[in-house]
Amino acid sequence: MKTFLANLLAIYRRELQSYFSSPFAYIIAVVFWLIGGLFLVVFLLSPEGIIASVAAADQLGGSAQSFDVPYEFLKIYLNLLGSLSMFVLPMLSMGLYAEERKQGTLELLATSPLTNWVVALGKLLGVATFYSAMLVPLMICQLVALSSSEPTFQVSIFLLGHVGLLLLATGVLSLGMFISSLSESTVLAAVMTFGVVLLLWIVDAIATALPGPIGEAISHISLLKHYTDFTQGILDTSGLILFSSYIILGVFLTAQSIDTLRFQRS
Repeated sequence: MKTFLANLLAIYRRELQSYFSSPFAYIIAVVFWLIGGLFLVVFLLSPEGIIASVAAADQLGGSAQSFDVPYEFLKIYLNLLGSLSMFVLPMLSMGLYAEERKQGTLELLATSPLTNWVVALGKLLGVATFYSAMLVPLMICQLVALSSSEPTFQVSIFLLGHVGLLLLATGVLSLGMFISSLSESTVLAAVMTFGVVLLLWIVDAIATALPGPIGEAISHISLLKHYTDFTQGILDTSGLILFSSYIILGVFLTAQSIDTLRFQRS
């Protein structure tokens, strides 16, 4: 067990260091912060934003108290961050194994004493940690913006929504890691990952167009449906199971992909 944890920590540190020393990763982070920050301001302070809408309703004699500003803002903003992440995550995961293939170090990993599960899990934890670090500044901005809001800001809904976002991101990164292990082209890996993620994102709309049990069964694999539950403050075990399944599936497929390479080199 100690050897497993030591190897996992070594891969995790190596992967995390590669992200925090990569100019491209910082460019992705800056673009993510700029777009996320812009929409935060727009949703709150623009003439069509939530605060202006509540003020207008109050002036017209409506009941502003019945409008939960923090909840409505978080629901809209977290949905926006989820959609924005669908574009960012494939770019973060595209080099997890594709770069190893290009540099010729994947063969070393495949034939090393380290198990493929340890390598895949360590890489996934590294990129998920970097994504989590990208979220921190936006989370702080949200807390500052909503700290004095009325009705009282509910931290539990805030935390649940961001936990859902992290689970969603980790599931997508895990699938992207598997796709990255199939090609040495980072661009191809990013495009393929985006295609898969887009399909899983809109599959709920496809399911509604299908009749009966077929549509209902397909809707269960929808990323959007289960993520929306988290943004609305609903903790549903089916969502936890779905995101965990995507994470495990991605790690499993990646391990099998690298094991195939190990077999070819033996």
